Amino acid sequence: MELIRRLEKIPVGSFHYKLLIITGMGWMFDAMDTGIIAFVLPTLAKAWDLTTQEMGFIGSIGLVGMAVGAVLAGELADRFGRKRMFMATLVLYSVATGLCSIAWSFSSLLFFRFLVGFGLGGQLPVAVTLVTEYAPPAVRGRFIVLLESFWGVGWLLAALIAYMVIPRFGWHAAFILGALPALYVFYIFHWIPESVRYLLNKGKLREAEDIVCRIEKDCGVVPAAAVAAEPQTSDFVTEASCGRVSFRELLQPEFIKRTLMLWCLWFGIVYSYYGIFTWLPSLMVTHGFTQIKSFEYVMLMTLAQLPGYIAAAYCVERFGRKPTLVGFLVSCAVCAYFFGQGGSVATVLAWGCGMSFFNLGAWGVVYSYTPELYPTRIRAIGSGWAAAVGRTGGILAPTLVGIMLAKQSGFGDIFLMFTGVMVGVALVVAVFGPETQGLRLDEISKA
Repeated sequence: MELIRRLEKIPVGSFHYKLLIITGMGWMFDAMDTGIIAFVLPTLAKAWDLTTQEMGFIGSIGLVGMAVGAVLAGELADRFGRKRMFMATLVLYSVATGLCSIAWSFSSLLFFRFLVGFGLGGQLPVAVTLVTEYAPPAVRGRFIVLLESFWGVGWLLAALIAYMVIPRFGWHAAFILGALPALYVFYIFHWIPESVRYLLNKGKLREAEDIVCRIEKDCGVVPAAAVAAEPQTSDFVTEASCGRVSFRELLQPEFIKRTLMLWCLWFGIVYSYYGIFTWLPSLMVTHGFTQIKSFEYVMLMTLAQLPGYIAAAYCVERFGRKPTLVGFLVSCAVCAYFFGQGGSVATVLAWGCGMSFFNLGAWGVVYSYTPELYPTRIRAIGSGWAAAVGRTGGILAPTLVGIMLAKQSGFGDIFLMFTGVMVGVALVVAVFGPETQGLRLDEISKA
C-alpha cells in the first residue's frame, strides 16, 4: 500500500529516535520494577524467615502474571491498538509495584507480584510491536536491540535502588519508588502515535494518513498527495472485514514452523535469564559474599549488559539475526559454565560479566526477531504468545533453583543446567530459524 511505502521510505530522523527513547523509557521502568524483587529477596528472606522454596515462588509468581499478561495484551493490542495497551500496562505494573510496599504477608505479596507481572508481560510485546512497525527496514533490527538495551538501564536502576535505598530505608521504600513510573503515562499519551499499520488494518485511513504526513514533516520529507480513496491491499483489510484475531492462525501451515521455533527460543532464554538473574544476588550471598558485596558485584555484572546490547545492535544488521542470536547464546552458555565453577573474585566477576553481556545481547536480538515473523493482523498476538510460552520457563526456573538449593545442589550444578538449556536453544534456532535481515515486514510475512 502507498502509505506503507511512504512510511518505509522516510529516512531515520527525529521522530524515530524520539519514539525509541520514549518507548525505551517505558521499557526501562519495566525492567526496574522486574529487577527490584531480585534485590529485595535477600532482605525479605531474613525479615520474613522465608524458605528457599518460598523465595522461588516469589520469583516465579511474577512470571505467571507475565505469561497471562503477554497473551491478553497481545490480543487486545491487535484489537484496540498498540498505544492504548502500552499505557494501560505501564500504569498497572507501576501501581502494583507500589502496592507491594504494603504487603502484610507472603500470600499478599504473591498477589501483588502477580499483578506486577501481568502489567510487565503485557507491555513488552506491545512496545516492541509498535517500534517494529515504525522502524525503517534497514535499521529495524538495530532499533529493536537498542530498545531492549533500556532493559539493562532499568536493571541498573534497580541495583542502585537496592544499594542506596534498601540498607538505609528498608525494602518498602524500594517498592514505593517502583510506583513512580505511572506518572510517565501522561507523556506517552500526548506524544506517541498509534501504529500506522494497525490503523490501516482497521480501515482508519485518514488517521493513518495524518500520522504519516506528520512524520514526513518531522523528518524533512515533502508529503505525498493524500490517499483518502485508496483501496486496501496486501496485508491490510478494512474495518468491516477484520474479524477477531485468532490464536489458531499461529498454528496454520504457513506459520507453525516459525511459531514452534519462537516458542522454544523464548522458553529457553526466559528460563536462563530469570533463573540466573532473579537468584543472582541471593546466590552470591550463599556463595560466601556479604549482602552489600553481592549488590556491588551484581551491579558490575549489570553494567556489562549495556555493551552487550551495543554489540548485538551492530551484529544484527552486519551479520544477520540468526547468526548473531546463535553466537550470543552459545557464548553465554560458555560463560555460564565457567561462572558456575567459581574461583577468585576476579574470575567470578569476569565470567559473570561475560554471561550478562551475551545473555542480554541475545535478548535484544530475540525482541528484534520475533515480531518480524508475523503479518500485521497477528503480529502482537504472535509476539505475545511467544513471550507467554517463554514465561513458563521463567516460572519454572526460579522455583527449580530454590528446590535445588534446598537439596544442597552445588553452584556448579545450577549453572551447568543453564549451560545445557542455552546450547539446546541455539541449536533449535540454527536449524529452524529463518533469516529476516533487511526484508520489509510484508516480504517476511509472505516468505
